[in-house]
Formats: sequence, structure tokens, C-alpha cells
Amino acid sequence: MIRKVTVCLFMVSAAALAGAAEPDLATLTDWMSGSFSSAAQAEADSAYYDIRLEMVPIWTDREDARWLYVEQAVAGMTDRPYRQRVYRVSAGEGGVFESAVYTLPDPAKYVGAAGEEFPLRDLAPGDLELREGCTVFLKLDGKDRFTGGTEGRGCLSGLRGAAYATSEVVVGPGRIESWDRGFDAEGAQVWGAEMGAYVFLRTEGEEQE
Repeated sequence: MIRKVTVCLFMVSAAALAGAAEPDLATLTDWMSGSFSSAAQAEADSAYYDIRLEMVPIWTDREDARWLYVEQAVAGMTDRPYRQRVYRVSAGEGGVFESAVYTLPDPAKYVGAAGEEFPLRDLAPGDLELREGCTVFLKLDGKDRFTGGTEGRGCLSGLRGAAYATSEVVVGPGRIESWDRGFDAEGAQVWGAEMGAYVFLRTEGEEQE
């Protein structure tokens, strides 16, 4: 009987936690969803490229988390995105939100899926591969932004001689800042912006290249 009561209390506490966090989770994923561009930053500073970022909700009938499909490409080359991911965004403990990162089984098949009515409808979470150590942890910072990033050196990367990658992220209404960097085994940066984060501004309603 004691064990049953303990389990019930745990379930109630978990449900209460999820319910309390739901409004902030909805805000976070709403702010993350949409079309974004770093064109303004690239025009002001030649050290940055004009990058287009698409993030759209998928599998909206699932109740385990909120899922987003992500495409990132250089402007003018949106038919050849250099990054395609799925994010699983959920509420953790202590007001922390977790954005786990997954790769697709056949990325080329899904290029442009962000513009479809039901993106990735033929896939399920079990078809994806989790990028261990690459989860971004975010927390509400004031009233108008979420801030956070990856933790430690667990996000492995072999790009351009890197051993691991890190991400620092700020999400606000109409604006996402993302600083992705790769480091070698000695901790020297080998790829990514050197001076600070890329700044993506929401572009819905604007003509895209």
C-alpha cells in the first residue's frame, strides 16, 4: 500500500510540474517556430553570413513533448540546407526546458519539408537518432527571453577537426540568438562564429531569397 501511495504521489507531482510549466513551454516553442534570417547582421558585419532558419511544429497530436523540424541554409541556397534536425522540447525540473536534438534517417528526402502542411508525417520519433550530449537547456530569463545552452563537452563533433561542439542560445519574441562552435581536444575553437552569436530575426511576411 505504501508503495502504491508513493507511486501515485509521484505521478501527481509530475503531472502538476508539467501543468505548471505548460504555458512557458508553449511560449518557448511559439517563439522558436517560424522563418528567421540573419540578413541584417550579415549586412552590418561581414564576419557573418546571411543564413535562413526554418523551424516548424510537427506531430502536434503528441502529448509527450513539443516537436520541431529545423532547416538551416545559406541565403540563396535554401534547397541545399547544411543542417536538418528535429528538436524535442519538453519541461524538466526547476523551470528548465530541454531541447533534445535528433538527426533524420534520410535528410535529403525531407529538404523543403518545413513548407509542407504536415512535415515529416511519414516519420515517428523512433525513426530518429538522438545526438547524445547535444541537448540545449533553457530557462526563462525575465519575462521576454529564454537563455541557456549545451552542457560540458558531451556533444561530439568531427567537423573540421573538432572533438566536440557547444551551443549558446537566446530565444525571444521575433528573435533567436545562436552561437554554435566546434573545439578540438585541447579546447581550441576550430569552427563557428568567433565574436558572438548569430542573430536571427523573424521574417514571416517578407519576401525570401
